[in-house]
Amino acid sequence: MSSKADYFARYEAIAAVSEQMLHAARDAHWNDLIGLQEEYRILVDALKDAEAAVRLTVSERARKYELIRQILADDAAIRDLASPCMARLSALFYGTAQPARVLQEIYGAR
Repeated sequence: MSSKADYFARYEAIAAVSEQMLHAARDAHWNDLIGLQEEYRILVDALKDAEAAVRLTVSERARKYELIRQILADDAAIRDLASPCMARLSALFYGTAQPARVLQEIYGAR
């Protein structure tokens, strides 16, 4: 595989994981989303090393920016889906001085 092909394969892998993360968020599978975030981070870290070594043509840059646009759109949608859940959790913790009650509300009486 050429370095450019590998480079774009990395971007496409990030875009694929980003899409999986969005599906997990839409289905409220937050644990799956957390696992996918680790995979996403590893892929992004690997891409950082390859970024400086690749010289792209104008059409290749356009392809790269389209992949980045897709990744950022997925990220924005995930944030929109996660925000209400995070707001409810934050309200539970910051709206009360009784952490035990918060945990009971979250997990139910056992």
